[in-house]
Order: sequence, then C-alpha cells, then structure tokens
Amino acid sequence: MCSSFLLKNGRNAAVPEPVTTGQAMVKAEYVLSKEVTIINELGLHARAAAKIAALAQKAGSTIWILKGKEKVDASSILDILTLICPKGTKITLTAEKKSDYKILDEIAALVERGFGE
Repeated sequence: MCSSFLLKNGRNAAVPEPVTTGQAMVKAEYVLSKEVTIINELGLHARAAAKIAALAQKAGSTIWILKGKEKVDASSILDILTLICPKGTKITLTAEKKSDYKILDEIAALVERGFGE
C-alpha cells in the first residue's frame, strides 16, 4: 500500500526525490507526513498507543505524532497518551527518512482501521 505524503516543499509524493538547486545536487531534508483522524470510539487509548509504538520502533528514524502544537515520539506509549486524543481528533504522523514511508503507511492504516478494535 502506498500513500501520498506531503514534503517540506509542499509537493505530494509517494517516495520523495532529492531536491536540486541549479546544477548542484544538495542533500534533501525529507519529512514525510500524513494526517489521519482517530475513529475508534475509545479514542487513542493505551492498547492503541502500544500498537503504534511497536510499529514506530521498527523505523530507521524517529516517527512523530503531532496534535496542534504538541509533538511526541511515536515509539513511546506514554508520550502518545499525553496527547489525549478522543474520537474525531486529527493527528499528523511524520517521519524524517524517506525509507520509513512504509512504517508511516502502516501506522496510518492502523489508525484508519480503528486500531483493529
């Protein structure tokens, strides 16, 4: 399963490509991002947070969850729970490395399925 991700430069891409400036290739700073809505009746609770953390721990970079101005490490169950996300809450999932787009996709799918509950 492949999703579209929003890059820092505002472009959508399934897998981002390096940014070039003139003739010189510059090291691209990748940020993959996907917004999802919590649909589970119980919201993002401890069991759901544990499922997200287990997936995030497989990533090669840090996976972040953003809610408003708050940003937490998705590999930490306690950090996730501090966001207090009831049903209907919109969160943004981000990864710093393009190689983690599959993990980001898996976490997004988990949220969109209501954590399998």
